[in-house]
Amino acid sequence: MESVIKSIQNVRKGEELNESLLKKFLKEKDLINAVESNWKVTQYTHGYSNLTYLIEIEDVEYVLRRPPFGAIKRGHDMGREFKVQSQLQNHFPKVPKMYAFSNDERTLGCPFYIMEKMDGIILNLKEAKKRAISPSDYKKISATWLDSFVELHNVDYKAAGLIDLGKPEGYVERQVLNWGKQYLKAATSDVPAAKEVMKWMEENQPKDYGYSLIHNDFKYDNVVFKDDSWNEITAVLDWEMATLGDPLMDLGTSLGYWTMASDPNFVKQGIPSATLMDGNPSRSEIVERYALKSKRPVNHLVFYYVYGLFKIAVIAQQIYYRYNKGLTTDPRFANLDKASELLCNLAYQAIQKKKID
Repeated sequence: MESVIKSIQNVRKGEELNESLLKKFLKEKDLINAVESNWKVTQYTHGYSNLTYLIEIEDVEYVLRRPPFGAIKRGHDMGREFKVQSQLQNHFPKVPKMYAFSNDERTLGCPFYIMEKMDGIILNLKEAKKRAISPSDYKKISATWLDSFVELHNVDYKAAGLIDLGKPEGYVERQVLNWGKQYLKAATSDVPAAKEVMKWMEENQPKDYGYSLIHNDFKYDNVVFKDDSWNEITAVLDWEMATLGDPLMDLGTSLGYWTMASDPNFVKQGIPSATLMDGNPSRSEIVERYALKSKRPVNHLVFYYVYGLFKIAVIAQQIYYRYNKGLTTDPRFANLDKASELLCNLAYQAIQKKKID
C-alpha cells in the first residue's frame, strides 16, 4: 500500500507541540517506550479546521488531532470525534484506530487525541491532476464514494452506542437557526445574499424527514482510497461534525462541495475539487444514485443543496474571522471571506433557478 497522500510540511510557527509533555503522555499510554526517544513532527496542510500532525517516533507513526488556535470549543469537540470513531470500529470499520484521548489541557493547552496513520490515497484536486485519472476510473471512484456514504447512513447507531450523539427530532429547524446565528456572529462585511438565503431557508425548510448517523463533511478529500483500483475506501476522516440528524442534510453538504466542470469559473476556483474531472457524475446524478441505493426519496432538493452551500459559507467565514482577528496566521485563510460570499451568492442563484446544476 502506498502512503496516504496528504500534503505535509514543517509545523507552522506558533502551532508547535510541547515535546516533553506530549512524550510523557505517549509513554503513559504505552504508545512509546521512552520519553528520551527521538521524534519528528510534521503538520498536514490539508483541511481548514482542526490541526493534524504526523508524529514519527520509535519506528511508529501516529497522527495527532487538536482544535485550531483561537477557535471556539463548539464544533471542535475532540472528545466527540474520538468517541464516534472508537464506537464505530465494529459497525462501520472505515475509521482509523483510536489510541488515546486527553482532556487535560496542561499537555497541549487543549483537548486532543492520537490515532492510527492510514495508508492509501486522498483525492484532492492537486492529487487528481497529478495522477491523470481516466473518466472511466472516476465512474468507479464516485460509485465507491457513494456506496460508503449510503453505508454510513445505514449504520445502526443505537447498536454502536451513539444514541446520545445528537437529538434528531427538530434537527433541520435547529440547523437552519444555528448556522444563521453563527454566520451573523462571524460576519466581517455586509453580504445581501446571505440574508436572503437565511430568510428563504427559514421559510422553506422541510418539516417531515428521517434521521440517521451523519458525517456532515463527506467529500472526496475526507476519505482514504485503498489504492488506485478505486474499489475500496479504508477510512473516512474528519468526524468533528458527526451527529444524528437528517441524512439529506448530509447529502446537501456533499452536493455543496461537488463542483462540476460546467459550473462557472469563479465556482471552480472557489471550491476546487476532484469532482471537476471528466467522468464524475453531475450533482443531479449523485442525487438519483443516492435515492436508488439508499431507498430514500429525496424531496426538497433545492433546500438541501442551498443549506449545504450556506453551511460551507459559514465555516469559511468563521475561519476568516479568526484570521482577521490575528488568531491564526495560515495564509490559506486570507481570502476565505470572499469564498464565503461566493457560496452565499451561489445558494441564492440556486433558489432563483430552482435547480442544483
